Amino acid sequence: MSAVHELDVYASANGEAQRSRDRVAVEAPLLLRLRRAGVDAGEATLLMRTPGHDEELVRGFLFCEGLLRGERDLLGIERPEGLTGDERGNVLVADLASDAPGSLARFSIGSSSCGACGKTSLSSLDVEGDLRAAALTIASDVLRSLPARMADAQPTFRATGGVHASALFSPGGDLVLAREDVGRHNALDKVVGWALRAGSLPLSSHVLLVSGRVSYDLAQKAILCGVPVLAAVGAPSSYAVSLAARAGLTLVGFVRPESHVVYTASERVASPT
Repeated sequence: MSAVHELDVYASANGEAQRSRDRVAVEAPLLLRLRRAGVDAGEATLLMRTPGHDEELVRGFLFCEGLLRGERDLLGIERPEGLTGDERGNVLVADLASDAPGSLARFSIGSSSCGACGKTSLSSLDVEGDLRAAALTIASDVLRSLPARMADAQPTFRATGGVHASALFSPGGDLVLAREDVGRHNALDKVVGWALRAGSLPLSSHVLLVSGRVSYDLAQKAILCGVPVLAAVGAPSSYAVSLAARAGLTLVGFVRPESHVVYTASERVASPT
């Protein structure tokens, strides 16, 4: 399924409307069903996402929601055959180990804009993690170069202007991986899912860059996957800053070619030599 949809529009400029073609980012439901050791668990949720790297999305989502402690808890992911209509290409079944933790009980629909759907307590917004011992540093000039490098790996954004991105970099600024989605947290879940499958968690030797603002859910996910530096093109929220400070996560916002703002754990951002 394509991540881009073409359609006819009327575009207005200088007081004149003309019929033309436009491209928009696809937002489509992904029905996730769970089995446990091959037995239907009766648990399911809808994730609104941009199609592409769906298995990574499922892996990252399940890990960040506490249903996977690691790849060993996931026996497999399959796309059922013979589906028709809206279900075709939009259903995945994840088979978890019998002793895998957690459940999908709090979920009904996970929207592409909300990383807290179904949470019902204040304590569920916190996350355990201590990154203070992580020794990674990144030069400030390298950090400021990352948005341009991520932009080169955003084909859906270039086509539509309608998706977010998350990208992993080495401390030297080399792009490791980039993923796009209409949901900010989905794009990051795809990155986490890739890292889980690759055996790269925790991401203690990587820098994470996100394309928009940083609210608490992105800070949560960064802490869960052990990344010591989370940078963003946009602004952080107060709760994201609070979470980062408690966990020892370096949080950087407003990353531009000539400037940036470090909110927490500034020792990891070094002046260029």
